[in-house]
Order: sequence, then structure tokens, then C-alpha cells
Amino acid sequence: MTVRIAMWSGPRNLSTAMMYAFAARGDCAVSDEPFYAAYLALTGLEHPMREQILASQPQDPEKVVLTGDAPDAAPIWYQKHMTHHMVPGIPLDWMSRCRHAFLIRHPSRVVASYVRKREAPVLEDLGFTQQRALFERLVQTTGEIPPVLDSTALRAAPREKLIALCAALQIPWTERMLYWSKGSKPYDGVWAAHWYQAVHDSTGFDAAEGPLPDLPPEYARLAEAALPAYEALAQYAL
Repeated sequence: MTVRIAMWSGPRNLSTAMMYAFAARGDCAVSDEPFYAAYLALTGLEHPMREQILASQPQDPEKVVLTGDAPDAAPIWYQKHMTHHMVPGIPLDWMSRCRHAFLIRHPSRVVASYVRKREAPVLEDLGFTQQRALFERLVQTTGEIPPVLDSTALRAAPREKLIALCAALQIPWTERMLYWSKGSKPYDGVWAAHWYQAVHDSTGFDAAEGPLPDLPPEYARLAEAALPAYEALAQYAL
């Protein structure tokens, strides 16, 4: 039986490093943001590499396959999902056949990282409110609290936090999750050329993060607007 794991994150949350950690297990297939093209097609938004993304994935969200057997018949299928991709028109019925987890990061850190890659984001670009809504939907439908992992805590103690996450997801822990090879990966989305340089230069999780970054006023206001949604999930962090 395939164990399908849906990991819900916003951008710049260590989500790609987490995908690499799962891929390094040796028993896990991964899917990188399977609704990205559908999201761009539905919203018409201009993102870096928009045309390449639209050409690389199904633009019809109904054609995105997230159930059934994992690619290459792997026993575990890790699906990296961006919460801001889940706009009206994206189906959610497949969620009942997955185990879910949420990867969060303080809004100030997210904003500081995001604006280095794409200028002038708005709250909807960062996925915080959508992440909270998806979390609350799962709590209401399942009666259970899905595991939440804060990326800052993950960087401070990757082994401890990954052990806790694996236990919460009811899958075996392996030390292989702590390291991966340097460079791009065959399962990267086509957008990796724009967004993934830092993780391509890595071979494991970075060292613990320092103090929160100082933001200019307009970006500080954006981070403040995202803070309630972040704090709603942070209270459940592993």
C-alpha cells in the first residue's frame, strides 16, 4: 500500500530542502508542486518562467494525478504542495487519501527571502492564510491535528525534528534524510533554475537561523498581516 504524504508549505519555507530530505530516503518518490501550472493558468499571474512552467505540467487541475500507486512503485509518495496554489478551481477531493503535514516559517523570514526572488509580493503570494484554512479544514474533517514543523526549529535540530515528523506520519525514520547530493535533481520542477540555487548548493539543512531580519516598512506590514495565520499553526509545532 502506498503511503501518500502531502506537505503543505508556503514559498521560501525550506520546502525544497524538505523534499530533498524525503527523496534521499531511498524508499520515497517525490512530486514537486504539481499544481503550479494549473495555478498560473487559472489566475493568469505573471511569475518568473511562467511559459516554461505552463508547458511543463498539466494546466487542467483535474489531470494532476495524486492518488494511486507512487511513481516507480515506491512505498512512500511525498508531494510538495504550495498552499497559495490552492485557488478556486483546484480540486481537494484527493486529500482524503493522503497523510498531511504542514511546514511553517516566521513571516519576516519568508518575506525577506521571497523579495530577493520576486518583487512586491502581496499576502496571497505567501500562502499563510491559505495554509491556515487548509489546516483548519483537515482538523474539522478528520478530528485530528496534523503535524506542524517550524523550519527554524528544523534547522536548529534537524535530526530531532525529522524523527518526530516521521513518527507523526507513521513512517520509519532513516538517517539518510539528513543529507543529499549537491546540485539539481531530476524531480525538480522546471522553475528550479530561478528559485532553487541555494538548495542546489547545499548537501543538508543549513545551520540554525539568527535573529529575525529587519524589513523596510512596506514589507514589515506584509509580515505583520501574515503573523496571525502563522501563530495559529505555530502553537502545534513539533
